[in-house]
Amino acid sequence: MRRAYSATPRPRGGAGRSEPEQLGFEGMPERLFVCTPSKLGSYEDCPRRYRYSYVDRPTPPKGPPWAHNSLGASVHTALRNWFALPVDRRRPEALPTLLKGTWVREGYRDEAQERLAFRRALEWLESYVETLDPATEPLGVERVVAVKTSVLAFNGRADRIDSRPGPDGPELAIVDYKTGRTGLDSDDARGSQALALYAYAAERVFRRPCRTVELHHLPSGTVAAHEHTPESLARQVARAEDTARDIVAAERSVAEGGDPDEAFPTSPGPICTWCDFRKSCPAGAEAPTKEPWAAVERVLTPAVDDA
Repeated sequence: MRRAYSATPRPRGGAGRSEPEQLGFEGMPERLFVCTPSKLGSYEDCPRRYRYSYVDRPTPPKGPPWAHNSLGASVHTALRNWFALPVDRRRPEALPTLLKGTWVREGYRDEAQERLAFRRALEWLESYVETLDPATEPLGVERVVAVKTSVLAFNGRADRIDSRPGPDGPELAIVDYKTGRTGLDSDDARGSQALALYAYAAERVFRRPCRTVELHHLPSGTVAAHEHTPESLARQVARAEDTARDIVAAERSVAEGGDPDEAFPTSPGPICTWCDFRKSCPAGAEAPTKEPWAAVERVLTPAVDDA
């Protein structure tokens, strides 16, 4: 019996080259949609951006690197390496070396702004680790968790997974570090699809309840938390599955000769200003231009921003 093949492009390795997807024998279920939080979020933010990232080959050229991404990556990696130290070396004095070793220099306006960003990031880290017990070992640091549903094959890398005492035994908590905008609250934690999917997957990987999700905002030292229920996690999973179905339908439309611009429409808005593909998108090209260091400048000089 001959195998049937779909013309639906399937990205290899997330954003790699597309190839025909093998469906298997007639009557067998279709392949699960492989996804990460960023892949789902890209489509929800703007289907056109998803197309540029995961469908079009060659990928349209991106704009210059963003300084706020460099800053965030530097802080995240420094914290990962802090937890990798022996317990007796997890002290604030280790942070300058850790941050220097992970520092990403791209996107800053000049050396003066970069030096200021480094000093500010070090201050955030020093204040943050003072709130941590060096002897407490997280269950996972930048740990990949994965889960399958009837639609999704989800995997994602959580910044930190804590094990905490619960009324009926150990429970898990998902911790996500933030270095960007201020004003995060419990609604941001509650509405985060990524955090909910991490919690859903972690609960199944470790076979422990995982309902607590937290956004740790290092610049302000605040924590925005939410306690999920099984029902609220199920709603977030269902939302992710709906997004996956929309993506598959759009990719199938293009594979069958449909107009890519209609299958993957734009979602014009403030996010266009920060899109890597702004110059390749007619809607994005009309958005105001932001310098690569603009977001970092707001974080480093909040008083000027408020004024």
